[in-house]
Amino acid sequence: MEKFHVGVVGCTGMVGQRFVTLLENHPWFQLTAIAASGRSAGKTYEEAVAGRWKMSTPIPDSVKDMTVLDIEKDLDAFVSQIDFTFCAVNMKKDEIKALEEKIAKLECPVVSNNSAHRFTPDVPMVVPEINPDHIRVIDTQRQRLGTKTGFIAVKSNCSLQSYVPALHPLREKYGLEKVLVTTYQAISGAGKNFETWPEMVDNVIPYIGGEEEKSEQEPLKMWGDLVDGVIVPTNTPSITSQCLRVPVTDGHMAAVFMTFPEGKKPSIEAIKADWAGYRGRAQELNLPSAPKQFLHYFEDPNYPQTRLQRDLEGGMAISLGRLREDTQYDYKFVGLSHNTLRGAAGGGVLLAELLAAEGYIPHKVK
Repeated sequence: MEKFHVGVVGCTGMVGQRFVTLLENHPWFQLTAIAASGRSAGKTYEEAVAGRWKMSTPIPDSVKDMTVLDIEKDLDAFVSQIDFTFCAVNMKKDEIKALEEKIAKLECPVVSNNSAHRFTPDVPMVVPEINPDHIRVIDTQRQRLGTKTGFIAVKSNCSLQSYVPALHPLREKYGLEKVLVTTYQAISGAGKNFETWPEMVDNVIPYIGGEEEKSEQEPLKMWGDLVDGVIVPTNTPSITSQCLRVPVTDGHMAAVFMTFPEGKKPSIEAIKADWAGYRGRAQELNLPSAPKQFLHYFEDPNYPQTRLQRDLEGGMAISLGRLREDTQYDYKFVGLSHNTLRGAAGGGVLLAELLAAEGYIPHKVK
């Protein structure tokens, strides 16, 4: 197929760097333009990230000499080179909202890693295996923006990937009444490594600003319904959470407790079978970044472990373990996801693949 021409806004940050690496040799997407703030504008990409390249793999040769554009001053030139863009900027929320809408109104679709538009009612917040039907709200959003092809679609918070995928098939089949979750989140979720954040070595910080609210509210939008051109969040299950920062490079882990409606509690064997057999739209379409098996359960109680399972299926699969009965809730289990792959840039690329496959991203650059 003819490749889509793709941009990355916020290309110098950790998630932007991850987008750059994931687009190298992508079968559908070709990175053709990169943009950041005025501090990096005019430099080659190699110069712009000198001393702050955080990926374990080297800068792709195809990007090293690419000139970083100023997303404010060079926006028209940036948009003219691409069919759509990924956005991973580090700005104030209202500034991000304005920038993403400005890009969309230039008839350039935006696939965003940012949280600014996650609760805009006509902006889909999508995990392709969970709520792919929500992309239909783009039709209404385009009417609001006055665009023919431009729109904004976002991915959910990175920590949700460690537990919401496991809850989803169970909620669909049996219903869920209440959920308690504690997440143990890697430092790359803050855009840092141990060199830039030495305070995290041998340390745990019991607070991540805004994270608990996202953990409790975002799943309810993902499980919501498309009504009269907007996404209306559901009110079940009730979710309460705590989020801790732990001394791990990559990988968010979750300890999850769940209760089913009265009379709907499945057996442990049924839950494991539901997890093993679950396939979402990403698997049905055989999207390039989709894991062959979305949910992997490990019988050994020592698994999943962050270092051993975070890269499962290219970091795009979810690892689960320790499913057992609980004294206060029906069951408890542990989940794990790679936060900058499935949780951030990889999830964004997978969402873009879904949008392209479903016809929402047209080719415009020849």
